[in-house]
Amino acid sequence: MSLSSTTPGVTRGPGRSNALGLPGELVGRFANTGREWQPAGEPERVNVHDFPGDAAGKAIPYGVYDLGANAGWVSVGTDHDTAAFAVATIRRWWEQTGRVLYPTATRLLVCADAGGSNGYRIRAWKTQLARLAADTGLAVTVCHFPPGTSKWNKIEHRLFSHISMNWRGRPLVSHEVILELIAATRTRSGLRVHAELDQRSYPLGVKISDRELAAVPLQRHDWHGEWNYTVLPAAA
Repeated sequence: MSLSSTTPGVTRGPGRSNALGLPGELVGRFANTGREWQPAGEPERVNVHDFPGDAAGKAIPYGVYDLGANAGWVSVGTDHDTAAFAVATIRRWWEQTGRVLYPTATRLLVCADAGGSNGYRIRAWKTQLARLAADTGLAVTVCHFPPGTSKWNKIEHRLFSHISMNWRGRPLVSHEVILELIAATRTRSGLRVHAELDQRSYPLGVKISDRELAAVPLQRHDWHGEWNYTVLPAAA
């Protein structure tokens, strides 16, 4: 994500789903697509099947990509891919990196997919952004890619695609290995990635009432206000 004249990108992580209702990557000695060089006669042994019951846990990547700085920030969650987790990642990026790079910023632009935990229909996404805006004093503008157009989100091409290439063919045997592989992602254009583990709980099924949603200080833009809006830094 970036500020000022550049276009930020925020989206859900790239992780595949190995079972219904279990988004992200299964942690364990499972086959990972792609090929990697190994010494002759020393193949990397993996399980034949990738049953969730055989996993040591799950890893849910959620990324922030700063287009102007060509830098990525990835939180790897261990619980659920929820709106609270998504906004917590943005908050951690802002507190540890964003406000250092952009100390005079008063606005934050977030470009996000239309679905998932940061979807335009997700009530908790808006209420969590309202808390972020109130705590930081930032006006948070969100521009969702219309349904079916997430392939145009630059975070997919400039961050997550390189992460996927970097860990191709390597079993994701632990959260530590996953963090190391994400943080080791580099490109010739200078991409650098920071990765952190988030072991906090993000329960599913949190209900947002009509009153709570109406209290969000949200201004819809004239053009497709359902996809483009600004959350003001008023009390959430």
